[in-house]
Amino acid sequence: MKAIVVNELGGPEVLTLSEVAIPAILPHQVLIRIQAISVNFADIKARQGQYHGKGDGSPFVPGLDCAGEIIKVGAQVTRFKIGQRVMAFPKAGSYAEYAAADEQLTFAVPEGLDIETAAASLTVGITAYNVLNRVARLVPGETVLIHAAAGGIGTTAIQLARLAGASRIIGTVSNDEKMEAAKKMGADHVINYVTEDFAGIVNSLTDGEGADVILDTVAGENFEKSLDCLAHFGRIVAFGHGNTGSLPGKVTTADLHSSCRSVLGYSTGTYRKLRPDFLQESADKVTDLLLQSKLEILISKRYSLAEAAHAHSHIESRKSIGKVMLIP
Repeated sequence: MKAIVVNELGGPEVLTLSEVAIPAILPHQVLIRIQAISVNFADIKARQGQYHGKGDGSPFVPGLDCAGEIIKVGAQVTRFKIGQRVMAFPKAGSYAEYAAADEQLTFAVPEGLDIETAAASLTVGITAYNVLNRVARLVPGETVLIHAAAGGIGTTAIQLARLAGASRIIGTVSNDEKMEAAKKMGADHVINYVTEDFAGIVNSLTDGEGADVILDTVAGENFEKSLDCLAHFGRIVAFGHGNTGSLPGKVTTADLHSSCRSVLGYSTGTYRKLRPDFLQESADKVTDLLLQSKLEILISKRYSLAEAAHAHSHIESRKSIGKVMLIP
């Protein structure tokens, strides 16, 4: 099969289209003929050796998720059958024509949901749903601040926050061109965090109370400024840190105890490895919302598998909006 292989760490140019063996499956796995692949910022960090252990120098196929058709099932698999459409987190990368995935990390794609949307929704849908509903525990009527609001997770989180009953949704973006996308997906206010004081604006919009829930994927100084506009009893969720190359943000106990505020961490990658069963509920919820047309996954660019380097360059340019896809 054709696959993108990273033989050495580096820039987009190290993404090499190669001929490799179709993966063999274990008894608890399925083999998927891939029809659509989601490009995530984590793929870029893996290519650079900075994501979940991808830095030991051994060649690997990048990619977190994909969707397609099952062509083979292991002897212990009970939930899936040959010919079924699925989305999955493959065991050894998704930038390929075929991939093996554990049954626990494979999710049915129901009739009525197109395969490209399914692939685009898996990581961003599960992540956005979990950070809002199962980590921050958003309460109807609360104000939500979403950083990187024009990205794949950001545009999805805006919609999910509205569905969960948020009364005010504020987004931040890195340039003015992205503001319209965040507004179109439902943000009430959008701030350019590069040129504007987002903490001051959030406090002004909330009459000095601040945001009840803040989703932070930027880290560093951005995280620390977020604490300046986090309401009493507010929750800030730190996830995807390192995706943008920022240094870690710092928090002190004095920032938390008297205000009853919380800092919470989340990683879909860690749940994939240690608690995969945790992801099924959120995958089902997101799929249902997509089928009911209550949620839209914004796809802005599509590339062929051979153009993976162009896809990475586009995302690294910080000009990408929503999801970028690879189509084998």
